[in-house]
Amino acid sequence: MKLTFLGTGTSFGVPVIGCACAVCRSGDPRDKRTRVGAVVEVGNTRLLLDTPPELRLQLIATGIGDVDAVLFTHDHADHTNGLDDIRAISVRRKGALPIYGPAETLDGLRTRFPYIFDEAARALPGTHKPEGTLFALEPGVPTVIGDATVIPIEVPHGRWRVFGYRVGALAYVTDAKTIPDAAFALMQGADVLVINALFRAPHPTHLSLGEAVEVSRRVGARQTWLTHLTHDNLHAALAAELPNDIQPAFDGLVVEC
Repeated sequence: MKLTFLGTGTSFGVPVIGCACAVCRSGDPRDKRTRVGAVVEVGNTRLLLDTPPELRLQLIATGIGDVDAVLFTHDHADHTNGLDDIRAISVRRKGALPIYGPAETLDGLRTRFPYIFDEAARALPGTHKPEGTLFALEPGVPTVIGDATVIPIEVPHGRWRVFGYRVGALAYVTDAKTIPDAAFALMQGADVLVINALFRAPHPTHLSLGEAVEVSRRVGARQTWLTHLTHDNLHAALAAELPNDIQPAFDGLVVEC
């Protein structure tokens, strides 16, 4: 199994518009963070986790030209606003792309992108539109998608719920404020953990850096990669500060699970 980080930044991205801090001016490419997304490959199946606003550029940068399904974590703009970019994929496959996630997230997508899911909204001859088919998931209930078995992991994100995903040896959880016991149970035994770490100080809707490290230690994964990172830390400095088994991810990073 292979994990490719498409984007690892917070909802603002890094650099932040109008900011002249050391991180935003950094020449280290690892300090250039687009919004959070990833691709997981299991056998011959390729799963896209979220559709960030920079999705087209992310897929081109990583050389990924096709996916078999999309898994959404939740219905926030930094995780969904690139959905129109699946057009190139659905046109090539000559059919709707399967799209999975929490029921309320799918409802939001249906409202904001009706043309993608309305079979009556046909493209004019000689033109194309993205096409998707929605499938609601339930926490803790496994779903088989091609060669992958996917288990949704429900975590709180302020007033919202987010689905992380367990796929084989990988536990992928972003935008979590806390990790309930039921979620920890689904994450146990993961070899690779991806977890959000926003600021050093506590935040009302996200894990802090220290809280993310505590989650990693409780899960006991061999590798933990931090994502949803802000411009608070230079990548190199944060990597040097953290233990070797807990490291900041960066856009384009590929991890074998």
